[in-house]
Amino acid sequence: MFEKGEYIVYGTTGICEITDIKTMDIKGVPRDKLFYVLTPYTHQSSTIFTPVDSTKTIMRKVITKEQAQEIIDNMPEAEELHCPDDKQREETYKECIRSCDCRALIKVIKTLYIRREQKLSQGKKFAAADERNLKVAEDNLYSELSVALGIDRQELRRYIEDRLGGITLAE
Repeated sequence: MFEKGEYIVYGTTGICEITDIKTMDIKGVPRDKLFYVLTPYTHQSSTIFTPVDSTKTIMRKVITKEQAQEIIDNMPEAEELHCPDDKQREETYKECIRSCDCRALIKVIKTLYIRREQKLSQGKKFAAADERNLKVAEDNLYSELSVALGIDRQELRRYIEDRLGGITLAE
């Protein structure tokens, strides 16, 4: 069980702070059933209520600072995702995003950075679905790294570039 004030990863919503743990008066729900009250890191005006014992959505602790640094250090070696067709590629992106795994998110981001550059160099548009997947993957990855490292999200890109000596995910 997590504790009040702790940050967790909550499915594709991403990082959330546990602002309370309490019972709720809901018809058909036992009065002693505990719920987490979550505030999303990127949408602080929202509130999520989820049972403490829920297994429907991934809930896990945020990675440690050391894990975050290791993940960043290994970004240049991340492999691009290879899918033979659009439908399979879209499902692969969604599967990686649903996994809530930082390394899988990096693969999605790297693949979509490269794909966007290729499309733009051919004078073509970057697909809206790809843009959405890129945004979700970046939001979830960068929010978790930001919390783990104790760095403001706006400063994270510069931190990553400095740590990698100017290398970016697209390289």
